Amino acid sequence: MSSIGETFIQLKHEGRKGFIPFVSAGDPDLQASKEIVLALAANGADIIELGVPFTDPMADGPTIQASSQRALGNGVRIPDVLQLVRDVRKTTDVPIVLFSYLNPLYRFGIERLAAEAADAGVDGILITDAVNEAAYVASQILGRHGLDLISLIAPTTSDERLFRIAANASGFIYAVSRAGVTGAQKETGAAARQLVERARNYTDLPIAVGFGISTREQIADVWQYADAAVVGSAIVAEIERSISGGNTVERVTGFVQGLLPPVAKETSQI
Repeated sequence: MSSIGETFIQLKHEGRKGFIPFVSAGDPDLQASKEIVLALAANGADIIELGVPFTDPMADGPTIQASSQRALGNGVRIPDVLQLVRDVRKTTDVPIVLFSYLNPLYRFGIERLAAEAADAGVDGILITDAVNEAAYVASQILGRHGLDLISLIAPTTSDERLFRIAANASGFIYAVSRAGVTGAQKETGAAARQLVERARNYTDLPIAVGFGISTREQIADVWQYADAAVVGSAIVAEIERSISGGNTVERVTGFVQGLLPPVAKETSQI
């Protein structure tokens, strides 16, 4: 079983739900990214999503798009992201999922990526636009290297597609809380809950809900019906606001500490 699977089993054993923060690798720079990842691991993260900078992140809203552009402006590419994982693996074993798109992964080479990612200490890869045959091929290649293929589902996903997506996914399923792109919102809405309920008919994998989760109240709400909550844009926005002051790690740490409901802080084993 993968580290991701073991993490969710441990969460269930402890009677709690997961917290999965997202940050873009190389934003505001690689050294800061390393310190941010370690701070997240030390402050309640059960799994960490690490965004691979890409010129056309179509599933992401303006906040994460801007962070990706800042990283690209720093010259950050896939080898740098993998080295970042190697560096943080010297300190933490919190599972890490790369968040990316087919285009940059194909250009790098899926087989090469799987081998090098596994060697670096990556636990899974979320490929936002991998569907049908592409998802099947990716799942086979990643699986040979012990990596999970994390797949997205949305409120607009049909039951037929839910079945196909679940067949290729491993680790966990990422349920998008609403149609559209990433970005903080005031409410998660009933659509996410209904999507999770539908998905449970097709998979026994844990289900995490993301896109728009930005407050303690929203996390607590998601934990009522899903296995984990993903927070991305709200953390990335905090990183952006901190750049001028040079206190990125401190601000991210304080934000996350204030974000998690008390139960997560009291029971976290990280």
